[in-house]
Amino acid sequence: MAEVRTLDGSTTPASFVLGRKLDSIPFSGYHVLIIAVLALVGFIEGYDLSMTNQLLVLAKAPLQLTEADLLWLVSGPPLMLCVSGFAFSAISDHISRKTVMLIGVVATTLLTLFIPFVQTAEQLIIVRLLTGLGAGGVVTVAFPIAAELMPAQHRRTYSAVYEMALALSFTAVLFIATLLAGNAYAFRFLALPGGLAVTVVPVIVYFVLPESARWQLRRGRPQAAVDIVNRIIRRSGNRVPPLTVAALGDHREAAREQLPPYWALFAKGQLRWTTVGILSSVCAGTAFQLINNLLPKALVDQGAAVGLGFGVATLVYFASIPGKGFTGFLMEIIGRRWTIAYALAGSLPGLFLMLIAHRAGQYATVVMVAGGLITGFTVLSSFTAVRMYLSEQFPTALRARGHIFGESFGRLFAAVLAPGLMLSHTGSPTIFFGTIFAVVAIGAFIPIAFGRETVGQLEAVTEGVPALA
Repeated sequence: MAEVRTLDGSTTPASFVLGRKLDSIPFSGYHVLIIAVLALVGFIEGYDLSMTNQLLVLAKAPLQLTEADLLWLVSGPPLMLCVSGFAFSAISDHISRKTVMLIGVVATTLLTLFIPFVQTAEQLIIVRLLTGLGAGGVVTVAFPIAAELMPAQHRRTYSAVYEMALALSFTAVLFIATLLAGNAYAFRFLALPGGLAVTVVPVIVYFVLPESARWQLRRGRPQAAVDIVNRIIRRSGNRVPPLTVAALGDHREAAREQLPPYWALFAKGQLRWTTVGILSSVCAGTAFQLINNLLPKALVDQGAAVGLGFGVATLVYFASIPGKGFTGFLMEIIGRRWTIAYALAGSLPGLFLMLIAHRAGQYATVVMVAGGLITGFTVLSSFTAVRMYLSEQFPTALRARGHIFGESFGRLFAAVLAPGLMLSHTGSPTIFFGTIFAVVAIGAFIPIAFGRETVGQLEAVTEGVPALA
């Protein structure tokens, strides 16, 4: 890698110089614009991909869905999401992060637009499988993009806003489903907003979102990297001096550097951090996916009305909107690891209330709602810290591959195996909520016991360069 030599004769990698320059740019309206575009992508992707649990209920009668069809809808799309994620993971550091996002946005929104036209259960399943196949990169690449564009001290702002946009999309889907409950065309109307976004969102991403300067540097394009940094500086008000290629050092060295092989994710010195990031994602993701995919069905199977099932799920996600903002604030105060521990352990009282709500007699609804609000504010809000923590486990040359692989591998357990295994047990509060309780209790201690604190310093932590004054 290109290096610059300091006064004492030591050398500093060009990636660290570049990262330090990006971190020095004061927060500006341009950073707000970047966050807004990524949050818009998060909202649309969250809307399109979170319709599964609503489709289980709203499309069951119109399309005469069988138990086998329901199992396909619960497990099939997340499985395709994992398959696609592994494929995108293999190529993501070789092609532009922005390209990965554009491919995923176009694929998911276009396929969602097909849902209003399906006539059979088989057609709906095929559309949802293809949607999962197209979305494998976009659902995760936003965090590597943000980690490499945002100043370190403001990544919590991005994480909180992005995750709040996701929570808002889940809430919107549930709210619309609640309003449409009872309408024979409900699932068709539900899909229209996400599908119609294909005409707008890809254009915004293409023209507004910059490419990663760090990625350009690692691809041996120092001038392109410098141009991106200086464009951000200009659009941020020219409050810091521009960067020059000379400041990066010998760019020929950067051009000679090759990307490490994919298996470097599991090499000595990296395997532990890859594993910790994945396990944290698995535990938080299992709680999220079981609630996201199966909570309305579980409440209906346990005796609640359809409207109440959607209503409670809506409140759970509504509580996660301020919860994600609080998690974003907390992760810079006590660190990523302790924030993850707080979010997961803090949900245990809420999950316990949801577990025993059926024993509360006339107060069952009150107990369930209280438990749901606590759970939404805590574990469903944990991804503000979990996803950024996962992205910071990898050096720049492995970040996109590592992050997408980590989320895809975690999703294989959280979104495919767990909902598939729990689908036939949703009628039992003890098994359904007890399983979530056990997984979350274990996950709360993994980053504390085995992880390290990253605090957003990408080069200083993951690339072994001592932090400079």
